[in-house]
Amino acid sequence: MDYLQTLEYLYNSMPMFQQIGSKAYKPGMENTYTLDNYFGQPHKKYKTIHVGGTNGKGSCSHTLAAILQSAGYRVGLYTSPHLVDFRERIRVNGECISQQYIIDFVETHRAFFEPLHPSFFELTTALAFKYFADAKVDVALIEVGLGGRIDCTNVITPDLCIITNISLDHTAQLGSSLAAIAKEKAGIIKAGIPVVIGETNEETKPVFTEKANQVNAPLFFAEEEHKLLRATPCKEGGFIYETDCYKELRGELGGLYQQKNTNTLLSCISHLIYIGYRISEENIRCGFENVSRLTGLMGRWQKLQECPTLLCDTGHNTGGIKYIVQQLAEQTYRQLHIVIGMVDDKDVEGVLSLLPQNATYYFTQASVKRAMPAQQLQALASTHGLKGETYADVATATRAAQEKSLPEDFIFVGGSSFIVADLLASRHALNLH
Repeated sequence: MDYLQTLEYLYNSMPMFQQIGSKAYKPGMENTYTLDNYFGQPHKKYKTIHVGGTNGKGSCSHTLAAILQSAGYRVGLYTSPHLVDFRERIRVNGECISQQYIIDFVETHRAFFEPLHPSFFELTTALAFKYFADAKVDVALIEVGLGGRIDCTNVITPDLCIITNISLDHTAQLGSSLAAIAKEKAGIIKAGIPVVIGETNEETKPVFTEKANQVNAPLFFAEEEHKLLRATPCKEGGFIYETDCYKELRGELGGLYQQKNTNTLLSCISHLIYIGYRISEENIRCGFENVSRLTGLMGRWQKLQECPTLLCDTGHNTGGIKYIVQQLAEQTYRQLHIVIGMVDDKDVEGVLSLLPQNATYYFTQASVKRAMPAQQLQALASTHGLKGETYADVATATRAAQEKSLPEDFIFVGGSSFIVADLLASRHALNLH
């Protein structure tokens, strides 16, 4: 098989949450341990840092990877979902896993794993762990796929656990309350291993405290450490951060939610240094300022066009959208245009209730089976006072927004990671940079 045939095999043979949602969710760890033992527990050959939570996992993982790369470490980075190419999920020092490695992995080991009927994520995690061992990484940032307690990444014994925040998302699998979701996310907390919690509330904080006490894990709440003092937006994008240790720390990433992520990251960095990681102030500055260049991060308040401004963001639940709406309100424009699509297992009504009524909407759907039909989204949106037309795909919707915009207008594309993925895949045809 060539690379495209191998991907088709993986997508079609293994249940893939990205495409079909909850039907691909396989609770339990039996397959994970079987695969892990077969490959010789490769994750034990390098250090790991485990990153969970509802929102901000990707930004925090990529930023920490950039800082550690700047410090001279050989860094593995395992994240999901991918936006344009499957290989984005598995990187070493920002470079994607090779097509040939994926082909060889499937061809060499399919006789073993096929009878197990693993999920797509179970097999992809085994692939990532083995690749990092073969690539001889020093440390790997491992992003939790879903939940934490029975997520297949939870076989690792990390140096540090990070839980960014808790919002209502994947409620069918994780529970319908913040406390229930926090309990699943807290499942990555392990005996004696320090854990940093980025954000809490009265429902979630007791859950983390109880779990940490049960396993005697040192617990740190980033919100209580107050390491981030203030953030000032930069004209060229991103922020200048004033912190308790660093003056005028330039952060490349531009979403308002990055301020919360940065406070979490500052706490994580101090604890990594405490347990022996060699990270200098220069490394921290370089990492924060060059996240996208060093790691390939995409889709976080990413500007793709000027005059009119066109930005995209992967925020897809109420926790993420509230920051996006706040930031949109702070922009200067003649008219706001919003290209939006969602998947049907999200809190669609909750997201729509947050969106501004003074925008022109372009309702569309991503190229995944989970995508809510554009007409259905339009009908729901109309009950929230949101008006606009429907379009068959993201490229068509975005092109319509471009054609209807004047240079002083603002176009936002989002609602789902998959909408952003389709946009980025079409960027050449849309003349986006």
